[in-house]
Amino acid sequence: MNIKIAPSILSADFSDMGGAIKKLNAAGADVIHCDVMDGSFVEPITFGGQMVKNIRSLTSLPLDVHLMIEHPKTQIKFFAEAGADIITVHYEACAKISPSYLCETLELIKSFGVKCGVVVNPDTDVEKVFDVFELCDMVLIMSVFPGYGGQKFIPTALEQVKKAREYARRIGKGDMDIEIDGGVTVENCAAIKEAGANVLVAGSTVFKSKDMAATIAALKA
Repeated sequence: MNIKIAPSILSADFSDMGGAIKKLNAAGADVIHCDVMDGSFVEPITFGGQMVKNIRSLTSLPLDVHLMIEHPKTQIKFFAEAGADIITVHYEACAKISPSYLCETLELIKSFGVKCGVVVNPDTDVEKVFDVFELCDMVLIMSVFPGYGGQKFIPTALEQVKKAREYARRIGKGDMDIEIDGGVTVENCAAIKEAGANVLVAGSTVFKSKDMAATIAALKA
C-alpha cells in the first residue's frame, strides 16, 4: 500500500504560508492538506479559494482540499478552479440538506476533472457512506472532531478505517485511498496503517517538530 503523508497547513504560520509550503516541498511531504472552515459547520474560519490558488503556484504536490463547510456544492467551482487535486466533503453537512445532496456534490466535483471524496466524523458510522464509495477516489475518516488542530486521537477511528478498507476491497476498490485526519503521531501511525489507512494527515506533528523531514520519514516508515 502506497503510504502518503499529508501535512495540514492548519498548523502552519498563516503569516508565512509561502515559507511553510517551501518547507513541506523540501521535507518530503506527499500531499498538502488544506482545511477549509466556514465558521458555521465548525466554529473557526480559515480560508477560501484564494489561499488554495496562491499555494498552487508554490508547489507541484497534490492539494487535498477538505471542506468543513455548510452547503459545499456552492463552493466546488471556486476550489476546483483554484487548483485543488481532490476535494472532500462531509456527509454530515450534506445529509442535513437532502438525501441526494452528497451524491450530487461528488458528481459536481468530478465534472471539473477533480478527484472527490467523502468525510465522516468520529460519531458517524462509515457504513452510512458505503453507497457513494463507487463515486469516490478517497474516503476520509476523522479521528478527532473537526474544527481545531492539536486534538487527541480518538481510538475508535481505527475500526472505522478497517470497515472502510474492507468494504473498498469487497467492491473491487482495494487500492482506494483511505485517509485519516486528527491526532496522528509517530507513536500511533503504525496502528493507523495496520488498520488500513494509507493517507495520513499530520498537522501539529509535522509543523511542531524540530526536523520536519525526519518526522515525515518516520510517519511514512
